[in-house]
Amino acid sequence: MDQFEFMSPTKFILQKDADLLCGREVKKYSENVLFVHYGDKYMYDSGLHARITKALADAGVACFELPGVQPNPRVELVREGIELCRKERIGCVLAVGGGSVIDTAKAVAIGVKYDGDVWDFYSRKAVPAEALPIGTVMTLPATGSEGSNGSVLKNTETGESADTMADCLRPSFTLMNPELTLTIPKRQTVFGIVDMFSHVLERYFSSSRETYLTDYMCEGVMKSILVNARALMKDLKDYNARAELMWTAVVAHNGLLAAGRNQDWATHTIGAQLSAQYNAVHGATLSVLFPNWAAYVYKENIPRFVQFANRVFDVDIDLYDQEKTALEGIRKLREFFESLGAPSVLNEIGVESDEKFTKMAQDACRFGSIGGLRTLNAADVEAIYRMAQS
Repeated sequence: MDQFEFMSPTKFILQKDADLLCGREVKKYSENVLFVHYGDKYMYDSGLHARITKALADAGVACFELPGVQPNPRVELVREGIELCRKERIGCVLAVGGGSVIDTAKAVAIGVKYDGDVWDFYSRKAVPAEALPIGTVMTLPATGSEGSNGSVLKNTETGESADTMADCLRPSFTLMNPELTLTIPKRQTVFGIVDMFSHVLERYFSSSRETYLTDYMCEGVMKSILVNARALMKDLKDYNARAELMWTAVVAHNGLLAAGRNQDWATHTIGAQLSAQYNAVHGATLSVLFPNWAAYVYKENIPRFVQFANRVFDVDIDLYDQEKTALEGIRKLREFFESLGAPSVLNEIGVESDEKFTKMAQDACRFGSIGGLRTLNAADVEAIYRMAQS
């Protein structure tokens, strides 16, 4: 085990009608709030918008709204939110939605406290040091942003997609009502499952040694995802499976599983370029890329991939040919994603040619080589894109 620092100050509440507690929780931090959301038909037709605004009003919290969040959230909307917060002297930001909404709210929260442009944090020109208090009402479990210290944004002017991380980005509270997830369509459910599974993979495929505790924790979380994913594929309204996956998304990405070990994150970095250039859905990029990344790097640590195959997918270990076992585990990973209906090749997510591969590979490595299990340069990244074509 490696040395580490870990903090998770977020208050989590998982229960029916948890969203109605937003006024009470916001009031602990501010008399007013910026309510960030998608502004889509569901928000209004489902009654969620009315529930949130009433809960805030009943608690005596003045509400200002920032609708219009899109998947792969844009820095342009964040800048609007920052100006609104400064103008109205808003003291708290409440995100109601999924990862894109929460990442937008986090960016607003750090931008208000910063004299420069908020994109400086994402271009590595500055490091977040303080933020407005952030609250979340989770409606789409996937990214784990409701418990993490990170935020991802897209800059449409530069074509970049980038992240920033700091503990001040961890939400003060997260409210989880599983009933809000019962109507999530299968496609979005699948991409959420892929995302949280991938968050565990990024931590599991580590070069750190003797990490027995977090190995077993990662494996247990992945096994639980397999069980609950199968349950939801049979019945999308399975309340218990929805509740378990709401909490799983948090556990997979709040940093606990990474304590005492290094991490990889190459696949997320490679996938971010597909989102930036093709507006590809985040979970879809991961289902395509992760098996190909694994096939590209597995020889770096065959015992780790053998352990993955055996403990997560119950593959018998071939003592005479451990490479065969490792490859079978990778095949099982691809098979799992495909069984959910997730894409497995690039043309399924709208990438029909290789014309942008070189640029995307260079962008992925613009801050240097990536990866923790095996270090990858731009040539490696381009090779993985090409592997993912078929």
